[in-house]
Formats: sequence, C-alpha cells, structure tokens
Amino acid sequence: MTLHPILAALRKHKAGTVLIALQIALTLAIVCNAIFIIGHRIERVNRPTGLDENDLFVVNQQWVGAPSADSADGVEKLDVMQREDLAALRNLPDVASVAPINSVPLLNSSWTGAVSLKPDAKFSTKGITRTAYYFTDQQALATLGLKLAAGRAFNAGDVQHQGFRDQRDRPVAIVTQELADKLYPQGNAVGKVMYCDGSSVPTTIIGVVARMQTPSTTSWGNDFAWNSTLVPTRLDANFARYAVRAKPGRLEAAMRAVTPTLYKVNPLRVLDDDSVKSFADVRAKAYRADVGMAVLMGVICVILIAVTAAGIVGLTSFWVGQRHRQIGVRRALGARKADILHYFQIENLLIAGVGALIGVLLAVGLNMWLMVHYEMTRIPVLYVLTGVLAMLVLGQAAVFVPARRASNVSPVSATRAV
Repeated sequence: MTLHPILAALRKHKAGTVLIALQIALTLAIVCNAIFIIGHRIERVNRPTGLDENDLFVVNQQWVGAPSADSADGVEKLDVMQREDLAALRNLPDVASVAPINSVPLLNSSWTGAVSLKPDAKFSTKGITRTAYYFTDQQALATLGLKLAAGRAFNAGDVQHQGFRDQRDRPVAIVTQELADKLYPQGNAVGKVMYCDGSSVPTTIIGVVARMQTPSTTSWGNDFAWNSTLVPTRLDANFARYAVRAKPGRLEAAMRAVTPTLYKVNPLRVLDDDSVKSFADVRAKAYRADVGMAVLMGVICVILIAVTAAGIVGLTSFWVGQRHRQIGVRRALGARKADILHYFQIENLLIAGVGALIGVLLAVGLNMWLMVHYEMTRIPVLYVLTGVLAMLVLGQAAVFVPARRASNVSPVSATRAV
C-alpha cells in the first residue's frame, strides 16, 4: 500500500488531522510529566524512615501551670515531671519501651543545626554539614527500632537534661551512617569527634545507626534528609513528647491506656484526641499532599487519555461515514477487508506519529519549565519514549473498531448507495 492516497485524503481533512495531532501531542506532554510526578511522589511516600514503624506511636502533651524552664529550679521540677511520666508509661502492661524525644521522622517539627570537624565553625564556613537533632535517652534505639551499624547505644550515664532553650555541651552522640560517611568518608567514625553548631567543645561519636530520616518532608530538607544526630538529653519544657513502642500486637490497647495513665500521674495537663497517634497516622499526615497530588495527576492522565481515544474514534468514524462510497468502490475493485483495515491504521499511525514528535518537544519544554519554577528534576528519556509508544498503541487501539467497521462495508451496498 502506497502512502500517496493516504496523504491525499489527509490533505482534504486538514482541520481534523491537525486537531487530532495536536491533541495527541498535548496528551503526551502532560501525561509524561504527570506520570513522572506520580513516580516521584510515590518514591517519596515509600522511602523508609529507618524506624521499625510497627507497634510505634507518639504521645504529645502539655502541662497546665507548669514551672518555667527559664530558671534552674524550674528545669529540675519539669524534669521530675517528665521522668514521672516516663516511669508510668514504661510500667504499662502493653508497653515495651518508652523514650522522650523532641520529634520523630516525618513529623515536620525539627531542631536543625550543623556539624563540622573543626571547632568554632560558622554556618557559612565551607565543610559544615547540616543535621537534624533528636534529643532522647538510653531507650531511644529500642523504642524507635533503629539498627545499630557500629559502636554502642546510649546508657543511663550518658543521659543529661536541660531546659528547652538552654545550650549545653554534648559530650557524646549517635549519628546516622549517611552523616558519618560525610564527616569521615574513609569510614570508622566511631570514637572520633565532631563539633556541633559552631561549638569549641568536641562531641564524640559513640555509635552509628544504619538510617534515620529527619523530621522534615518539605523540599528544603532534601539535601540532608538522612543526616540525623541523636543526643542523649531530655529537653525540659511545659510540654513533652514521648515515643512509645507497644508490645507486638498490642498497639491499640497501649494507646488507649496512655491518656488515663498520664492523667492519673498529673491531671493538670492537656491531652486531646490528637495527642496520641500511631506512627502510621504520622506517616499518612506527612505524605497526605503527595498522595493527593499523585491521585490528582492520575485522574488527569486517565481523563486526557480517554478524551484522546474518544477523539480518534470519533474522527475515524466520521471519516468512515464520509468515505462510504470510496470504500465500496475499492472493495468492488478487489480490495480485501485487511487492506481497508490497514489503510485506516496506517493513516492513524501517521497522524499519531506527527503528534508524538510534537509531543516530545512539548514534554521536554514542560519539564524544563517545571524544573525552573517547581524544583522538579529532569525527566528521564525512558519516560518520554514510553509515552510515545503508549500514544501510538493508544491510537491503533482506538482506530481499530471504526476501521474494522469500514472493512466490513459490502461492495454491493456501497455501490448501490451511489
């Protein structure tokens, strides 16, 4: 079959041909970038925090009329109140371990700073590394389910306490493997020192955990998403946060027991429905926007593909009706059903091919615009090539039914209609 009669027919239907080609191009450009965004969001949602998230929950509470943390006496009283809470929670029958903590991964409430191998380093100094601090105690690793890659965990003798706004030296710390590798690329960071937040006092690295994500899930924290530092310090303030690990299968029971237990220890506190939440809820809330974006992009892709397919079907059906006589004549002159079917398929392939080529340019251009305005990364070539193939397959699938109907036109009935 030669292309000349196909091109001649398309020249007679320029408007429809151009509209379908542009529709395919626009669909390809949007769908490629939308699927890339969906894949990026899914990757973010599924990235591991480094915690054993099963049977883990978080308690947030605030005391009413608590002492001020601005005085040494107030800090001591607040620390007693916090230790009473910890003891009560640890004695619950469905609780395996409890650790005080200022934040947890994905909570979007973080204490960030910077560490360096040199004392008195300023934040503008070259060679500093950003990190997120977790202030906790000796039960942190067991409670959070962190995997110790090297060194040791905290012991009771390592733990100190301070007011929430106080600045104290940090004699020891545990860092993530990511942070350890940045500080000491040659390896073996255990036993070596670092300096926190421009301090002149060294902090000894006593342990390295395999992974622990920082609390931030926003784009500003992407560069140091795995640079976490655990400090054995209880922070004393008029509020407190506890990470609690329930015994296997006892998560719901342990969560229900928290509120009455803490009120029994000290009724002068605020605990609402959102104060005790499982880590699964923390994760769901942190990535709610990402999931929503992925769903929205998915719906847009489905609508665009459906509209494009419907446009191809409608235009081809219209052309079949207009060419009823020509089809009949061709059949009468000996054209087989397969010839008629292939004619419309090749015709559609030409239109879809031109549209796909234009769509590739639009897809790359749209991706570059997103990179400039929304911090997107460059779309891989595989996404674009897959999109081109998908558009061509979609076009052939959409044209098949009207093309098959055209191939079934009877030569006799077509010529009688002349």
